[in-house]
Amino acid sequence: MLKLWICGANGQIGQAINEVLDPLEFEVFNSDKEELDITDIDEVISFGEINRPDVIINCAGVTHIDVCEEDPKLAYKVNALGARNLAIISAKLNAKIVQLSSDDVFDGRSLDPYNEFDKTNPMTTYGRSKLAGENYVKEFTQKHFILRSTWVYGKGSNFVSHFLERVESGDRISVAADQFGSPTSANELARFILYIIKTNEYGTYHATCTGTCSRYAFAKEILALTGKSAELKAVPTKESEFSVARPAYAVLDNFIMSIIDVYDFPDWKSALKDFIQGGN
Repeated sequence: MLKLWICGANGQIGQAINEVLDPLEFEVFNSDKEELDITDIDEVISFGEINRPDVIINCAGVTHIDVCEEDPKLAYKVNALGARNLAIISAKLNAKIVQLSSDDVFDGRSLDPYNEFDKTNPMTTYGRSKLAGENYVKEFTQKHFILRSTWVYGKGSNFVSHFLERVESGDRISVAADQFGSPTSANELARFILYIIKTNEYGTYHATCTGTCSRYAFAKEILALTGKSAELKAVPTKESEFSVARPAYAVLDNFIMSIIDVYDFPDWKSALKDFIQGGN
């Protein structure tokens, strides 16, 4: 039985991992900021040495773009130094570590999907802090899985939940038609995490559901699957209610996954259907 330590267990990916795992296969230690401060190296080392996990999964992070821009120190403290601290205890215990990262490590100016060998060039504080976290994990550990994903939704605060709240208000909704990505179910990402940690295929992975769409097309698909109706308007990002400083092109190529034929993600529409219908 593998012992898992899930940091940021109350977030959408942490919750998804707990939902899809087999409790007969894993012993789980869940922590979130209320129980443990990952930015405190002494707390991290003490928790790790007491519980001695085989795998540490870092789902913790400051993910709101505007919060990161307003408070860069907080962004780097949690997203970079928090990852460093978990990497340090991971190496000390000879444990594997999973570091969740983001498409925001790229600039979003490409016309082709980014693969794991493309040059990073983050344009936001969030992206720069996540890249710093990746680099710390690489510096302090060898047995690591760095997973970059994009447009993740699950139980919690995300595009799907925010959009459905607006639908219920009955307002006309302006949605960006010039942002492109691959909507990725937290449940599917969790399944991949639980698969990859049993292997020795260490390194950096792009891990998203397959297929690409605009934010506007994403919103239309949510309406179609929920049977709800709303007046949608396709607009440029600057005119959208969901406009934030994000890469315009957030499409990731699961290139390494395809090379070693290690795992296949479902397409984004079928994963969204499973999520909407409660099939997880």
